[in-house]
Amino acid sequence: MEVIIKRSKRRKKTIQARMIQGKMEVLAPAHISDGVLQDHISRLKARMAEREYPRSDEHLQARASLLNQKYFCGTLNWNSICYSPRQEHRRGSCSVNARTIRISERLAKYPQWVEDYVIVHELAHLLEPNHGKEFKALVRQYPLAERAIGFLMATEALDRRPS
Repeated sequence: MEVIIKRSKRRKKTIQARMIQGKMEVLAPAHISDGVLQDHISRLKARMAEREYPRSDEHLQARASLLNQKYFCGTLNWNSICYSPRQEHRRGSCSVNARTIRISERLAKYPQWVEDYVIVHELAHLLEPNHGKEFKALVRQYPLAERAIGFLMATEALDRRPS
């Protein structure tokens, strides 16, 4: 990844990075040393790379295991959980009989707490296949459920907005 460094005497403390035409532009205070700046740049590169490349199925498996322990006392089991490029209109799906969970790969670009909500939602389907009261009670165990629902609603509204 090509890095363009722009130093400014007006910038006092913060270091900022943004992607412009495939290059990472770093805005930094003029007084900061090259060594300190390079340390920041390496961390910023890692964060930018994580945003650009989707998370792996192994990542999903690890998150599902963690959320299973935290919200379902580790009682759930499933045969597979993976990202799916074919889910354009759904966030996730759960096949109760096959015990497989698919998560839209669109979610890989969202914050982790939003993806976690969708994973909890699909895990809850392993116990309650419908969206009834019991199901909703299971999903509400996740403390950021309402916030994640709002995030998803807002994001989807922006996606549907005419260009």
